[in-house]
Amino acid sequence: MALLIGFTSRRRRRTVIGAVALAAAAALLPSSAAARPAAPDSADRHCAHLSHLRVPGAAHQQADCLSELTTAGTVASGHTDPADWAGLTPKDLTVPDGVPGIQIDGYFPDSSTTNTNHGWNHDSQFVIRLPDRWNGGLVVAGTPGNREQYANDRAIADWVLARGYAYAATDKGNTGLDFHRDGRRPGDAVAEWNTRVTQLTRAARAVVAQRYHRPPVRTLATGMSNGGYLVRWQLENHPELYDGGIDWEGTLWRSEGPNLFTFLPPTLRHYPAYEAGGPGAERAREELHRAGFPAGSEFLWPFHHQVYWDLTQRIYREEFDPAFDGATKAGTPYCASGEIPGCDADYDYANRPAEVHKAVERIALTGRIGKPLITLHGTLDVLLPISKGSDVYAQMIKDAGRGGLHRYYRIEDGTHTDSLVDAFPDRLRPLLPCHRSAFTALEKWLTTGHRPPASHTVARPEAADPAALLTGCSLDG
Repeated sequence: MALLIGFTSRRRRRTVIGAVALAAAAALLPSSAAARPAAPDSADRHCAHLSHLRVPGAAHQQADCLSELTTAGTVASGHTDPADWAGLTPKDLTVPDGVPGIQIDGYFPDSSTTNTNHGWNHDSQFVIRLPDRWNGGLVVAGTPGNREQYANDRAIADWVLARGYAYAATDKGNTGLDFHRDGRRPGDAVAEWNTRVTQLTRAARAVVAQRYHRPPVRTLATGMSNGGYLVRWQLENHPELYDGGIDWEGTLWRSEGPNLFTFLPPTLRHYPAYEAGGPGAERAREELHRAGFPAGSEFLWPFHHQVYWDLTQRIYREEFDPAFDGATKAGTPYCASGEIPGCDADYDYANRPAEVHKAVERIALTGRIGKPLITLHGTLDVLLPISKGSDVYAQMIKDAGRGGLHRYYRIEDGTHTDSLVDAFPDRLRPLLPCHRSAFTALEKWLTTGHRPPASHTVARPEAADPAALLTGCSLDG
């Protein structure tokens, strides 16, 4: 969960570290209608009713009439923050434009202050975008990693807004690498993520009804990494709020494992020997394979060791098991196994006290989804390895008797962060086009009853042009 761990820093005070991570998409009307939003009538002209819009439960809101709701305009107008979405998409991703409408920024009551957007220094910030040409749907996006409310603007918001959807996202109630300081007891910060997405979904549905004089025909959840976890949790716990969802490499939390704490510590223990080479390197490689990182993914290991593995383990372990390292906050970076007490390379989740497992259980997934869900995960994900994550979650859904509501596509050569495709264009493929294909497949599933292809591994096309992989992804067998 570094997961798309997208650890970000604000433009003025930090550098985005990652992407772990990862809710929402809505389909209404036939998919062809969704792609061609109807023009507003005279009663719904540009930015109509702006002064009358109220976000239920918000402590503060600011509504603006914009000529452009996508990042083609919001970067210049200051209605997004590029630092939020840095590192999540390929550099050559096309940005749509021509989407005028209303943007509402604001925040719900909260006592934490890590989000500095707009100079508010207030968490539980949200953004709601209401295009003039509305197709009747609402997309609620779960924010990846520990990023803020604009993190999905390039990967998700631009595209769904151009298709006519209203869009909403939240920072989940706490942000940044110190998110674990929020709350009173272990697990509180992550539990708040779920609460805040539920809160935003209810509020956004009400605002949509105010703006367009009718509720959304469909509400969809989508998100990557931690955002994908949020989609799963919402469809398990609040299916009444949604019509379906798309889970983009969501984080798996299970009290009995697998979870981050069952595969990251052995990774931290053995990677240094692999990196050093010598007689112990081959055994270390085998241990990393056993931890979940597949053969053939070795070229990605150095980057993830440097950026994700150590940091992810420490800050999430601090959230659920702060007693492990005593008074030290979030452990000792890059400590070697056996070097010091409380080194995260030696963390043994299975033998930690029962209260640690109970803290994870509070936010754990069950597989009991209540609405249609499409899951996507790259086979070369070396932050959230597919064999320890989505493979397991797909089986959990089947075991819960909900397999008919699920489609699962393993994307060959996909990795956790699409920006890495720019560095390895001949070895990786982006998941973003597959997310869009899954989105349109979900639309058809919900509007026409046409079920998507059966779950399977989506092979990388032979001799595929890297540029072509950015624009298309067929989910057919």
